[in-house]
Amino acid sequence: MKVVIQRVSSASVSISREIKAEIGEGLLILLGIENTDGQEDIDWLAGKIARLRIFNDENNVMNLSLQDVGGDAIVVSQFTLHASTKKGNRPSYIHAAGPDDAIPLYEKFVKALEEQLGKPVGTGEFGAMMDVALVNSGPVTLIIDTKNRI
Repeated sequence: MKVVIQRVSSASVSISREIKAEIGEGLLILLGIENTDGQEDIDWLAGKIARLRIFNDENNVMNLSLQDVGGDAIVVSQFTLHASTKKGNRPSYIHAAGPDDAIPLYEKFVKALEEQLGKPVGTGEFGAMMDVALVNSGPVTLIIDTKNRI
């Protein structure tokens, strides 16, 4: 699994101009699922994101986690994170999991993150054309790949 995490002061996901999810302070998480991903990736990544210390403490130092600040999260499926651009000008998505594999993993990841945070997590809609709006706070943007955790 690969994620792009953006610390936000606000974010929303809309489908056909209707807001599906909206948060204030928290994290917008773009989640790419690879065809080799599984439960171990879900568990590790959900825990990592919940405890990632990227929010400012009273000394303006990034020392607090999403759990610490009581922030919210939105998870948006993003298969394009697994694009290969090595050959030609049209990206290849051969390593991205297909919907039959990706949808259950996406849903399990959202549930795992909800368990870590102790609250509901906003989502987009798998496979839908979505408009994602955000105000990146910092700006703070991180990329995490479960295949590169060691």
